[in-house]
Amino acid sequence: MHGQTTRESGEGEGQTPVDGAKVEAADIDVSVTSPIDAYLKTLWDRYEDERSGAVADYIPELAKVDPDRFGICVATTQGRVYEVGDSRHEFTIQSISKPFTYGMALEDCGREAVLCKIGVEPTGDAFNSISLESDTGRPLNPMINAGAIAASSLVAGHSAEDRIHRVLGVYSAYAGRELSLDREIYESERDTGHRNRAIGHMLRNFDILEGDPEPHLDLYFKQCSISVNCRDLSMMAATLANGGVNPVTAERALRSDLVDSLLSVMSTCGMYDFAGEWVYSVGMPAKSGVGGGIIAVLPGQLGIGVFSPRLDPRGNSVRGVQVCKDLSRDFSLHFLRIPRAARAALHSQYSVANVSSKRLRDEGQRRALDELGRRARVYELQGDLTFSSIEPVIDRLVNGSPDLDYAIIDLRRVSAIESSAASCLIEMVLGFRAAGKVVGFANVQGHSEFLRELESKLNTFELQEGLVTFADLDPAIEWCENELLEDSGWSRSKGEPLSLADHGLCAGLDEEEVLRLDELVERRTYGPGQFIVHKGEVANSIFLLVAGAVSVVVDLPNGQLKRLSTISPGMAFGELAALERGIRTADVRADTGVTCYVLSSDTFDDLGGTYPAIKLKLMENLMRNLGHMVARLNQEIAALSE
Repeated sequence: MHGQTTRESGEGEGQTPVDGAKVEAADIDVSVTSPIDAYLKTLWDRYEDERSGAVADYIPELAKVDPDRFGICVATTQGRVYEVGDSRHEFTIQSISKPFTYGMALEDCGREAVLCKIGVEPTGDAFNSISLESDTGRPLNPMINAGAIAASSLVAGHSAEDRIHRVLGVYSAYAGRELSLDREIYESERDTGHRNRAIGHMLRNFDILEGDPEPHLDLYFKQCSISVNCRDLSMMAATLANGGVNPVTAERALRSDLVDSLLSVMSTCGMYDFAGEWVYSVGMPAKSGVGGGIIAVLPGQLGIGVFSPRLDPRGNSVRGVQVCKDLSRDFSLHFLRIPRAARAALHSQYSVANVSSKRLRDEGQRRALDELGRRARVYELQGDLTFSSIEPVIDRLVNGSPDLDYAIIDLRRVSAIESSAASCLIEMVLGFRAAGKVVGFANVQGHSEFLRELESKLNTFELQEGLVTFADLDPAIEWCENELLEDSGWSRSKGEPLSLADHGLCAGLDEEEVLRLDELVERRTYGPGQFIVHKGEVANSIFLLVAGAVSVVVDLPNGQLKRLSTISPGMAFGELAALERGIRTADVRADTGVTCYVLSSDTFDDLGGTYPAIKLKLMENLMRNLGHMVARLNQEIAALSE
């Protein structure tokens, strides 16, 4: 593999990229790790030695958990999951159950009926506080135990067994897998839940609970004792972020019109007497549980699950709070952050097999690139790049194309790159380099700060020559093509000129016909930069290029030349205008020393009378080339329209 220093253009056949810094074989990993996975591992390492706090011991079975378990998981609304640590270790959901049961109550009874039983005001008190309205006995919100017990009483069902079966079914829909009850935790909670039992009887006194409180309390103890893991929590949060639909299974867990009500009380009440500071420093609807779990929801984008049993004095996971703070800060996830108009970051993507550079290739090279081109892809981005917008792009690069060796990220439509997105892109570049792959950037003007940060990181890892940037997309695609051809053993055109017999336009001519044609053409040479054809002149010649490279260019209003195409040996130019005696519509300039055979239009016309077989074969080759060109353009239009 080759790296390359910054290039402004792709002109010239002989320009060979500079070899990138060598990577020792022992350091090479054939796979590329997502920078998001790498970040979560760094975050896990940062707090792995944090030992402050203590496990909940007021429930005997909870006191037995391993206090050093630690898992982090992030799930997106597209269904991608990133996880690290003890993300599959099971524990009980505890108070994280409260918003999900509250959602069931809203669905079963409606907002108005639920509001008559449970308020939505934050208390500033602990989770097990007895916060009831003095006149009505209504719990102030559904996130404290009193409100959660009241919400459990509103879950519909024909029997106690039917009600817990429904709760398990709904929770399972959120998680995307079948969940179950931890019987030992349930029995421990039931046998020691005297304060909750007292709350239940107070609620019965105010007619918030109807009938015997025990069945409602029993359902509450059971919902808190459902086993989950960190991945489940992130997926449950992502389901809320996705409007109540599980992003993996597509199963609806909650009506979309109720999601905002549920997230609202999570925002103001989900972290109890820590709620204000949480909104200030993290800024996502959240819920904690004394089992050590925390969920956080960024609507429309992602869900977070963290598990670490050591709790602070407020009953929140010590590590979980720190992890969520860092995630919010590092990836700009605060829900009150004012974003610019959001658009999907990925404008289009395509492989080099489907969209070519403006350097026209001979038939052999074109066939090779049709086969090899899937190893190089272009990703055209747009808008403001944030963590949430760049994450699906990175996932596509890392996981979507296992045979990808070269990736070009086009920044032409990108208006800004936030620091979180820049960090992800930089880590991805390093990951690709470590795996012997290359990520380059096109249209880098206006993103100098990002490039400086990227270059600095590459220098830190002694990958000074690993920065691959281009001022425009076309030379970036051409560079990919050249790298693919070179990797596969195709040499670039540097040797002796082609013979007339070897030129593509002469395919099918026998030896005698080539000799006759050789007598009719004129051999010409041009120096680098010399103009061969001028725009506006009458077209009266067909040029058969046998050595060097020429570019078709037009003048721009700013005085610069724009390349329309570059032609390689074995190809012809000027033929269409010459056949109809038209006017040249562009200039043709020699990029290097050039050798051509020139066939005048008059001579070509005369072939019909003198050597009709030669003219017929030349016309067949011209038509075949034109057909290939049209087919290629159709393929590119289709690829760019996806």
